[in-house]
Amino acid sequence: MDKDTILVPWDFTEVAENALKHAVKISAYLKNKIQLIHIVKTEKQIEEAQQRLSKDIEKLSAQYGAKIEPVVRAGSLFHEVSNYASNNNVSLVIMGTHGIKGVQKFTGSWALKVIVGSKIPFIVIQGPPSKAEVFKDVVFPLDYKKEAKQKVNWALFLAKYFDVKIHIITPNVKDRGLKRKLNINQNFAQRIFDNHGVRYDIQTIESSHLGVETIDYAQKIDADIILIMTTKDIGFTDYVLGAKEQYIIANNAKLPVMCVNPRTDLSRYGSFSSTGG
Repeated sequence: MDKDTILVPWDFTEVAENALKHAVKISAYLKNKIQLIHIVKTEKQIEEAQQRLSKDIEKLSAQYGAKIEPVVRAGSLFHEVSNYASNNNVSLVIMGTHGIKGVQKFTGSWALKVIVGSKIPFIVIQGPPSKAEVFKDVVFPLDYKKEAKQKVNWALFLAKYFDVKIHIITPNVKDRGLKRKLNINQNFAQRIFDNHGVRYDIQTIESSHLGVETIDYAQKIDADIILIMTTKDIGFTDYVLGAKEQYIIANNAKLPVMCVNPRTDLSRYGSFSSTGG
């Protein structure tokens, strides 16, 4: 069955409504319906939350002219959103975040905790859409890790539905072994993009700080979204201290970030159907 739903975590805030605004624009291209998912702590809270969410959706559906459905689940925010997305025909999750500011460094890390483990990509946003179009330019940081190849499939997904240009950025690796692995990944991405007629260019950066350079380059070319792969087997210390992905997700430029988790249930390089499945 084709995936037909964009899921938006909903907490009745302006940040969540900004995510909905992105979902409305993207759904017009994907021809997807939109579901707002609200997580409560206990089963006893579900009925009241459903009534409140349904009232919101009645107003929002009229305001944005979109088909929106309510979903309420009891449990942990860190698990229920990704579990629901993985098991209910969801193509994308679009989630708002406040970023990381001062003491919010710890609470800001919630975004990464919600994302990790999901089989469905998350697009994390910090504000409302800033352009009339959806996506035109995608920044695609590429390193030497073998699971980075899986990210190529989602670049194809974006290219299929939004006719984007992919801007590959790679670090200038000195170590011979790592450079060989990086070249394998880069050649693989180029071959797939060439075979599918995807427009792309390649930029090598001198700095070893790929996260910092990714944001700088995205700002330089006025990119619309950054496509990243999360760290495999990420641990609690990464959440608290700030993994490279958390830096990119909470970028000061407030650029949307599409986050893909490494998966072990795919074939060697993933499924290249350009449908996102």
